[in-house]
Amino acid sequence: MDTTEPARFAAYAPRPLEIIDSTLREGQQTSLLHDHHKYFFTRGDKEDILRALIIYGVKFVELFAPVVSEQEREDFLALKAVRDSLITQKGYTFLLAHVRCHPRDVELALRAGADGLNIYIGTSAESRRHNHGHGLDRVAHEARTLIEDIRRDYPGVIVRFSGEDAYRTTLDEQFAVYDAVAPLVDRLGLPDTVGVATPARVAERVSALRTRYPGVDLEAHFHNDRGLALVNALEAARLGVRYLDTTVCGVGERSGITSVTALLLNLHIEHAYDQLEGYHLRNSYPLNVMVADKLKMLVPFQEPVSLTNRTHTAGVHQSAVLHGAEAYEAHPLDQFGVTESEILLGPLSGWNAVHYFLKEIRYYQVDEATAKAITAMFKAQVYGLAPGQSPEQLLVSLAETEFGLARLHLPPAANPIVQRLDVPAPLRVRVGGLPADLSVEAADDRPVGGSE
Repeated sequence: MDTTEPARFAAYAPRPLEIIDSTLREGQQTSLLHDHHKYFFTRGDKEDILRALIIYGVKFVELFAPVVSEQEREDFLALKAVRDSLITQKGYTFLLAHVRCHPRDVELALRAGADGLNIYIGTSAESRRHNHGHGLDRVAHEARTLIEDIRRDYPGVIVRFSGEDAYRTTLDEQFAVYDAVAPLVDRLGLPDTVGVATPARVAERVSALRTRYPGVDLEAHFHNDRGLALVNALEAARLGVRYLDTTVCGVGERSGITSVTALLLNLHIEHAYDQLEGYHLRNSYPLNVMVADKLKMLVPFQEPVSLTNRTHTAGVHQSAVLHGAEAYEAHPLDQFGVTESEILLGPLSGWNAVHYFLKEIRYYQVDEATAKAITAMFKAQVYGLAPGQSPEQLLVSLAETEFGLARLHLPPAANPIVQRLDVPAPLRVRVGGLPADLSVEAADDRPVGGSE
């Protein structure tokens, strides 16, 4: 980093909630990359993801330290170029290097031009015993010495310090280290490295650190080993923690960490609108789909911002949502880019869904009485589908061969329009995976192709 460059962070006014997105660091630690023998995000993947995050409104993006490999060092430089190309349009985005509390890590990150250093070292008894073997006094001394050097030589760089495995570190142990570095850092981290935290423990720890270090911002990082990453992040946000670590789709080491889109959706539902400042929420679903595609998977079924969360299988649900989606869709997913619903035909479907599919999707001339008769025959045969045959194919076959239904002849559709990430998709309803109108194909869940 050029020490003569103005300190951009000193001139930046942080928003009430700043996402530090770690998809390009923590997310690359997901085992999902190994499922399809991919093992890492390509440079093209990383450039696409960074560009999408910047368009989404993220101002802080965490990357691997260049010390990890020559490839990561070169990728870091390439990602800086992507960031720089968007400054005029989207403003400045800070690229943070995730570094061990080690001079070599810091040196290479600063040489690569990192805007900030996310420094970490284990502070729990387990981490000290199995990672570095140092006592707390030595950890505190080495951390302070390193950060003093950084502050002297690079006064404009952003510095965060985290005691890794914070929730298995006692408060006294944490204070012994944080007291030494708190006057020198921009943020103190509270990483739940092994996913043991609960909302009550988050409240207790955040309260203790805010009382002891009132002038220092906090950063929280929650793993999902107990399935509590999202609720813990919401509790931290409620308590005023300004910086929260996330990834797209919640991917990461082991069970992953907090999903960025799930977090922002829940803040919206809870009317925490001040914490949504600057985030382009309609890009949430396209962002999830893009990253899922790069992992060669569907958007996870437990991800709130997904088509799965608007997919209906039970007959009662299908009938109701055809009249009014709010019957079984309580949350404002349209505002997060999920602009369609999906009804899956199958043995649980009722005559309303069958009638809708035949008339509105496939344009058959069919009345309600005939739809009821077709439904009865469909239910009797659907459990015996031949290999490779879908419920939709069975239904069409019954409509044509058993009931002789005729179809309306419609003019051909216009050429499809390519949907951009930074504009909303048009509304459409899908039944059985088939478009209900002839408009733009919105993004789908289906693919087209360190630690802390």
